[in-house]
Amino acid sequence: MVSVHHAVAFAVIAACFGAAATGGWAYYRRSEPRGYLTHLLALAQTLVIAQAAIGLLLLSSHHRAPDRLHYLYGGVALLTVLSPWMYAPADRRGRLAWFTGATVIAGALAVRAYMTGT
Repeated sequence: MVSVHHAVAFAVIAACFGAAATGGWAYYRRSEPRGYLTHLLALAQTLVIAQAAIGLLLLSSHHRAPDRLHYLYGGVALLTVLSPWMYAPADRRGRLAWFTGATVIAGALAVRAYMTGT
């Protein structure tokens, strides 16, 4: 199960930075967030949530991270991808900025969580 947690960590990092780069490019070009971009952002969010769930399963089976900061970074990454659902404005361009920014921050926190978890 630990190896699954490590594999999903790489998927989270790749998905977060890929979706954030695509979202940043769409925001820069002033294009509407549609299709693949919304799916990429949703994939990144889903992977972060799945990673947190796997981490909780590992905790329930008494597997602990070597550094307690690992839990802080993972929890804040989870809260970061969930925050745009509550705080993003109704404007589509503003929502794109919120979701893209949250995805960048979640990716950075995922990198830091990986560094404290190994």
